[in-house]
Amino acid sequence: QAQLVESGGGLVQPGGSLRLSCAASGFTFSSYAMSWYRQGPGKERELVAAISRNGGTTNYADSVKGRFTVSRDNAKNTVYLQMNSLKPEDTAVYYCNARSCSPGSLCIWKTPDYWGQGTQLTVSS
Repeated sequence: QAQLVESGGGLVQPGGSLRLSCAASGFTFSSYAMSWYRQGPGKERELVAAISRNGGTTNYADSVKGRFTVSRDNAKNTVYLQMNSLKPEDTAVYYCNARSCSPGSLCIWKTPDYWGQGTQLTVSS
């Protein structure tokens, strides 16, 4: 049974840093492009970052460029989101998902195959 489990969320002060993790199981992780989405209070879910199967291609929302870094460890079946210089507007539930995809591509146009349950990030003083 395929599963994605996010962790690492919490309460952080503005300007702080945090790393989210998403652990995958039940499918061939290295065959999937991975993405992070978020949904803030009263907002629609939005794409934050995406990474290709081997990590060679990444993409970021304009709002997080230069502050967030997506990475993956295929040996550990885990994708990460390093978040620096956090702002109150980054407050949201963060979700990871997986899309079956060809190497080097992000396939963000495809409906995700799997979603995690989400982890809450709150940025507040």
